[in-house]
Amino acid sequence: MSDGPVSARVTLKLATSADGRIALANGASRWITGPEARAAVHEMRANHDVILTGAGTIIADDPQLTARPDGAQAARQPARAILDTRLRTPANARLFEEGGAVIAYHAEADDSRAEALAAAGAEIVRLAQDADGRPAFAAALDDLARRGLTRVMVEAGAGVATSALRSGRVDRIDWFRAPVVLGGDARPVVAALGLETLADAPRFRRVDVRACGADLHEVYERDAS
Repeated sequence: MSDGPVSARVTLKLATSADGRIALANGASRWITGPEARAAVHEMRANHDVILTGAGTIIADDPQLTARPDGAQAARQPARAILDTRLRTPANARLFEEGGAVIAYHAEADDSRAEALAAAGAEIVRLAQDADGRPAFAAALDDLARRGLTRVMVEAGAGVATSALRSGRVDRIDWFRAPVVLGGDARPVVAALGLETLADAPRFRRVDVRACGADLHEVYERDAS
């Protein structure tokens, strides 16, 4: 009897204020969490096959999304994948400077954008759209799993974090929470989920919490009950 299809295990990394905010209303976000939390994130990246992010994060922060524990490049680097509806990722983004696999998932982009990103080093993949017209999160996971990239770390803004939670495919949340309060006018870590009852809310159980410098590192696993 043949085994079933391999599925991805998804870790959602969040770095927020104590009240769950990722940036001020004007977009300022560096750095909410401290150096110890950022070092822990580099360790996490080194232990995953691929980092999944969104075009908004690339445009706002221009991250490399590489694993640099102890300040040095890890010998093994994760692939990088971008959920980018219309291929807005700049062709000169820093993640192309590091080499390694970059996959750009889109839902509706013109040929010129696809050609520019392909020339920069990205593999361009069109996916089915979700209800919001974005590349379907679950479809991206399935494509990554077919490539053997089954340990997926989601490191993105509220849009992709929300898509991840809506999909029901998040297995673990690593939440780094800083001892600062940004208030209701700051940007939340999760956007609207469209819930009508509490029973519909994604549920997790906390399995660990520890100090990480001045921050807290909380770990949650999906509640299968």
